[in-house]
Amino acid sequence: MKSLAVIPARYSSTRFPGKPLALLAGKPMVQHVWERCCSAAGVDQVIIATEDERIRAACSAFGAPCEMTSAGHRSGTDRVAEVARRHAEYEIVLNVQGDEPAIAAETIAAVVAALREGGCMIATPVAPAQLQDVSNPNVVKVVLSLAGDALYFSRAPIPHHRDGLPSTRPEYLRHIGLYGFRREALLKVAQLSPSPLEVAESLEQLRWLQAGFVIRCVAVKTFSAGVDTPEDLKILEKFWRDTSR
Repeated sequence: MKSLAVIPARYSSTRFPGKPLALLAGKPMVQHVWERCCSAAGVDQVIIATEDERIRAACSAFGAPCEMTSAGHRSGTDRVAEVARRHAEYEIVLNVQGDEPAIAAETIAAVVAALREGGCMIATPVAPAQLQDVSNPNVVKVVLSLAGDALYFSRAPIPHHRDGLPSTRPEYLRHIGLYGFRREALLKVAQLSPSPLEVAESLEQLRWLQAGFVIRCVAVKTFSAGVDTPEDLKILEKFWRDTSR
């Protein structure tokens, strides 16, 4: 079962225009993501998908396959689906977001393994949340069924403890921005319209849950910090400098 990792890289971000080309440790951020996908076990091909010639030119400079896609896509998933339609030879398709430059190759490999071996149609990684993340709306939390499938994703602290936090710290889980699909599931979710829960939380995966899709959550030990703003990039750059000393 061959797998394709697609990295949607949109230039015209509202909060951070040109974000995929922002330099991190001397490389465009999207290059870091591409390199991590290439080193992940089980990934057969990696393609960057963009709507902008500047990103395509940068990808060519560092040797990454890049495909032009429509500027009218509402989400990264729609952009990934456009590329997937051109490559019917891949049964597994990953949406690895271009603003996750620190994502671990092991995390990507774990999602591929879940789709190959676990019989699920959609898979995504989760990791233990740090205490300071619980009340941060930019960190998406998730609660699971006993089978390990997502019950709900939220920017709010979930689960909510009515009587205050218990004496032993509860395990909160944070979502990591990577989705893996069986090809059939990807093409179906790409046809869905935004749902009320998605609009309320601004979380695309709630559209899929409301439509009845099951999302398998793959537990990993480490999480990666996504980059939404220039300030996030500065924090990550400092962290990389400090840990490399």
